[in-house]
Amino acid sequence: MLKHLFNFLLLIAAAAYLVFAVVRYSRAENLLPCKALQVTVIDSLHATLISAAGIENALRQEGMHPVGVRMRDINPLLLERTLERDSFIRRAICTITPNERVRILVEQRIPMLRVMDDKGGNYYIDEEGTFMKAEGYEANLAVATGTIPPDFAKRELLALGAYLRAHEFWDEQVEQIVVRPNREVDLIMRVGDQVVHFGRIERVEEKFANLRAFYSTIMPQVGWHKYSEISVAYEGRVIARKRQTINNRKK
Repeated sequence: MLKHLFNFLLLIAAAAYLVFAVVRYSRAENLLPCKALQVTVIDSLHATLISAAGIENALRQEGMHPVGVRMRDINPLLLERTLERDSFIRRAICTITPNERVRILVEQRIPMLRVMDDKGGNYYIDEEGTFMKAEGYEANLAVATGTIPPDFAKRELLALGAYLRAHEFWDEQVEQIVVRPNREVDLIMRVGDQVVHFGRIERVEEKFANLRAFYSTIMPQVGWHKYSEISVAYEGRVIARKRQTINNRKK
C-alpha cells in the first residue's frame, strides 16, 4: 500500500516538475529575440504583384519587422492585420515557431483586368470585385478604358474578365476593352488590327464562339488584314467590314 502511494506521489512530483520546466523554458524562450522571418507568397507563379522582400520592407516601414524583437513582444494578429491593409493581400497568416522564428504565409489577390477610365481611375480588379491600386505594379492583363462606372466594373466587366481568365486563347488575344457611354464594348486584339464590336456584355460564350469560328474559317482564306472591323454584337451573326485601300478611296 505504501509502495503504491509512494509511486503515486512520485508521479505527481514528476508531472509538477515537468510543468514547471516547460513554463520556465517557455518564459526563457519568450525573452529571446526573434532570429529570422520567413515569408511565403501563395500563387507567386501566377502573379508577382507582391513579393516576400516587399512584405518585409512594408513591415520595416511600419516599425513592425519582428527580427530582433523579443518573442513575447511579437503580436501575430497585429502583423496579420497590418499586412491585410494592402489591397493586394487577401489574407495573411502569422505563426510563431521554435528556435525564435516567425513565419508569415500570404495569399495574394490575383487581378483579372486593369481599368483606366476616362475620369482618371487606374486600378486592377480581382475575381471578387475588389479594386486594387495599380501604381507601382505591373501585370500582363487586358486593359479596360472608356466610360466605366464602378458598378459596371464590378458586374459586366468582371463577368467578361472571368470568361477571359477561363479561356487561355482569348485571355492572350484580347489586349484592350473599350467601353462606350452606352455600355457597349469594343475589343482590341493582340493579333490583327481589327476592331471587334462586341456590343453589350451578354451572351459572352456565344459571341466568342462565333468570333472563333470566323477566325478559323474566314481569316485563313482572306488574310488578317482584309477587314478593319468585325461585329459579333448581333445574335447569330458575324458582320465584317472590308478595309479601305487607297485605290478604293480614289474610286
